[in-house]
Amino acid sequence: MNQDRRTFLKTVGKAMLGSAALTSLPAGSLFSKSASDTFFDISLAQWSLHRALFGGDLDNLDFAGTAKNEFGISAVEYVNQFFIDKANDQSYLKEMKQRADDNGVRSVLIMCDGEGALGDPDEGERQQAVENHHKWVTAAKYLGCHSIRVNAQSRGSWDEQMNLAADGLRSLTEFADQHDINVIVENHGGLSSNAEWLVGVIKQVDHPRCGTLPDFGNFNISENESYDRYKGTRMLMPYAKGVSAKSYSFDSNGYEKNIDFEKLISIVKDAGYTGYVGIEYEGSELSEYEGIKATKKLLEMVG
Repeated sequence: MNQDRRTFLKTVGKAMLGSAALTSLPAGSLFSKSASDTFFDISLAQWSLHRALFGGDLDNLDFAGTAKNEFGISAVEYVNQFFIDKANDQSYLKEMKQRADDNGVRSVLIMCDGEGALGDPDEGERQQAVENHHKWVTAAKYLGCHSIRVNAQSRGSWDEQMNLAADGLRSLTEFADQHDINVIVENHGGLSSNAEWLVGVIKQVDHPRCGTLPDFGNFNISENESYDRYKGTRMLMPYAKGVSAKSYSFDSNGYEKNIDFEKLISIVKDAGYTGYVGIEYEGSELSEYEGIKATKKLLEMVG
């Protein structure tokens, strides 16, 4: 979107909205462009509803139906924390799959946390972490996902962490390849939020099923150090098999206050990406439900 069009949209949006929240926009407004008009497909990351899930207001089994019926989203990204003890429970996975199928929802990926450091300096611990992820690979395959999202966590110097993370990722990716599942790494803190380091890891793994999941918001390397999100996204996109549209808060015109979605989506488009862009709302100014709706409208506007 060029600057003139953005200025026009802001002007019209202000006239339409005043101080009203974006979520009250009428159907058919300029901000309600059909998702089918975007060059990407929209999915919903389960973490967007983490407060409802952790608080017991939403059950994991109801997530796919909620995505479709509340938000009109037909693809979901699961988080393993919300069914952490069910990876090997075939009856439970069957119910998850059935609920998604019944609602016409595609299961895209599983975000995996808490299964150990794939770049652990201890070889035994590193191998255990790899094996801990195996069950999520097979669960992802059963649910119809294309990927699992993992973390490139390690310790040591720049080069040591790169070598260790690449070793663990290569081992896991070789297993996942047997199940036609991708292993994708998110910029998720530590050196993984340094795009140069993460690109180096992916290149060292050197496997077509190992890629990235660029996250618009997760470029904090440490408490006092961050990486340029626009440079980082541009560097990670050539290896991307998914994109995470992180959002926090919105101005009266519907734009994210601190993240230039227009610029980031342009970077995504320039990379030739046409897959899923997952909504991951983490804000507190709007409720989870309203934040998801606002992010969806923003993606439709800039996409």
